[in-house]
Amino acid sequence: MLTAKPSTFSPCHLPWSGTLKTPKPNFPINLSSPSPSPILPAPLKSTQSQSLTSSPIQSQSQSQTRVDILAESLPFIQKFRGKTIVVKYGGAAMKSESLQSSVINDLVLLSCVGLRPVFVHGGGPEINSWLGRIGIEPQFINGLRVTDASTMEIVEMVLVGKINKSLVSLINKAGATAVGLCGKDGRLLTARPSAQSSLGFVGDIARVDPTILKPLLAAGHIPVIASVAADESGQAYNINADTAAGELAAALEAEKLILLTDVAGILEDREDPGSLVKEIDIKGVKKMVREGKVGGGMIPKVSCCVRSLAQGVRTASIIDGRLPHSLLLEILTDEGAGTMITG
Repeated sequence: MLTAKPSTFSPCHLPWSGTLKTPKPNFPINLSSPSPSPILPAPLKSTQSQSLTSSPIQSQSQSQTRVDILAESLPFIQKFRGKTIVVKYGGAAMKSESLQSSVINDLVLLSCVGLRPVFVHGGGPEINSWLGRIGIEPQFINGLRVTDASTMEIVEMVLVGKINKSLVSLINKAGATAVGLCGKDGRLLTARPSAQSSLGFVGDIARVDPTILKPLLAAGHIPVIASVAADESGQAYNINADTAAGELAAALEAEKLILLTDVAGILEDREDPGSLVKEIDIKGVKKMVREGKVGGGMIPKVSCCVRSLAQGVRTASIIDGRLPHSLLLEILTDEGAGTMITG
């Protein structure tokens, strides 16, 4: 029997027990039916078939499938164990409760098998909702939010005070230990005004100091980072979450940067969802931008991936956050869940 080596990471308590499980139908237990014997409980009944019962052969087959999946994951776990991955969370995965639960559980599982995830989040939809409550119409230029003083106040309130702490609570509930931060904490991110003055209090990142993150990661904790930072004078700025994730990945010398999106990845033809580009290098993706194949909100995502790769990140992936367990698909399979950009 193989024995696991002692780990330096904090133990995690997953919300499920046993080994990694594949999705399976829900078989509710009928507590009202009499047991077929004084000892054995009533057989499980499927909602899809009134006569279906679980046989020893079926049970053994399901167990074997779970074991096979876990065994196939081993090379990927070995490859990434002890490595830092930076995940930018946003889009559809924030809007759907089931997708949010999927992302959180994936993140906790990856932490428990020895990866060091850093979770960076935006909050566009919820920011828009709160702006609407006070009568401010959201405006964007090339996928970046225009942020005046009133909007900046709402952005900081929603990202740092609401969304960040909600995500921390969800991760803690799922069995890991999360620590909520924003760019202001420990001077993690220092901002400067964006070169596009028309964006208002939208900042670029002048400096990254990951000192505060290193002991958290070493202890097996999951940093959850809101993309708000301040300049040298203390003025708050809204930082694009994709940009923040890319710069943090570079500063942490991360193995992988992952951006969750609302699309399948980078498409050769934006009108054809089936034209997904599974893997591309920096030269190729720059060519796609020049040819107009990459546009709109995808431009800052591609730009931050290219910049992080140029600073030493091994790979950067833009993946489909609408897929359940997209993080596990991207990290623990060859197929992936979107587009991987290489240096």
